[in-house]
Amino acid sequence: MASDTLASTARSDAEISGLDALEIAGQEKEASRVARLWAATWPKLAALAIAVGIWQVVVWSGWKDPWALPGPGPVFSDLADYALSSALWDGLATTARRAVVGFAAAVAVGLLLGLGVSQSRVLRAAIGSMITALQTMPSIAWFPLAILLFQLSEQAIFFVVVLGAAPSIANGVIHGVDYVPPLLKRAGRNLGARGLNLYRYVIAPAALPAIVAGLKQGWAFAWRSLMAGELLVVIASRTSIGAQLTYARDFSDAERLMAIMIVILVVGLAVDAAFGAADKAIRRRWGVLDQAGQ
Repeated sequence: MASDTLASTARSDAEISGLDALEIAGQEKEASRVARLWAATWPKLAALAIAVGIWQVVVWSGWKDPWALPGPGPVFSDLADYALSSALWDGLATTARRAVVGFAAAVAVGLLLGLGVSQSRVLRAAIGSMITALQTMPSIAWFPLAILLFQLSEQAIFFVVVLGAAPSIANGVIHGVDYVPPLLKRAGRNLGARGLNLYRYVIAPAALPAIVAGLKQGWAFAWRSLMAGELLVVIASRTSIGAQLTYARDFSDAERLMAIMIVILVVGLAVDAAFGAADKAIRRRWGVLDQAGQ
C-alpha cells in the first residue's frame, strides 16, 4: 500500500514537472520571439533616428531657407494632416492600381520571355543580351516614345512600367533555370517527370529563389518607372501620388512635397518587406535559413 502511494506521488511529481517544463518552454519561446522582433526592429529605428537627426542638423546649419528645406517637425506635422485627408488615400488608390496592373503585366511578359529564352538557343542568341540592355536602360528614356505613341494617357504610364520591370523579371527566370543542377533534372526524368511536370515539380521549385529575386528587382524598376510616369504624365481627372508631388513642387509647398516623399518611401519599404518575407519562407523551406537568425 505504501509502495502504491509512493508510486502515485512520484507520478504526480513527474506530471507536475512535465507541465512546468512545458510552461517554461512556452515562456522561453515567447521571449525568443519578442527578442527576434526587437533585434529586427531596433536597427531600423536607430537608422531612422540618425537620418532625422542629420536632417535636423542640416536645417539648423542654415544651408537652405525653411521654405525650401523645412525641418522634421513641420514635415511630420503636415504628414499627419495628409494622412487624415482623402487626398492621400485617393492618390494611393490610383497609384496602387497602376502599380498592380503594370507589375502583373510585367510579370506575365517577363516569365514567358524568360522561359522562352532559357529553353531556346535561337532566342537566347537573338535577344538574350538585349534583355540585359533593356534592363540597364533608364525608364525615363522611354517616356518620349510613350508620349508619342499614347499621348499623355494611362497607356503611356503602363507602357513604361512594363518595359521597366519585365527585363529584370525575365533575367531572374533565365538565371534561375540556368543554375538548376543537371543532376536534378535527370533525377526528375528518371522519376517520370516529363514536359510540364518537369517544370512544375523540378525546375520551378529549384529556380524559385532566383525568380523571387528577379520579381523583387522588377518591382523596384516598376515602382521607379511609375513614379517617373506620374510626374511627367499628369491626368487632371485622376489624382495620384506622383501628380500630388508635382502640384506640391509647382506651389512651392515644401512640407507637403517631403511628406509625399516619405509616403513613397514607406510604400517601397512595405513591399520590400513582403518580398523579404517571401524570400525567408523559401529559404526556410529549403533548409538554408539559420534557425538562430529567424
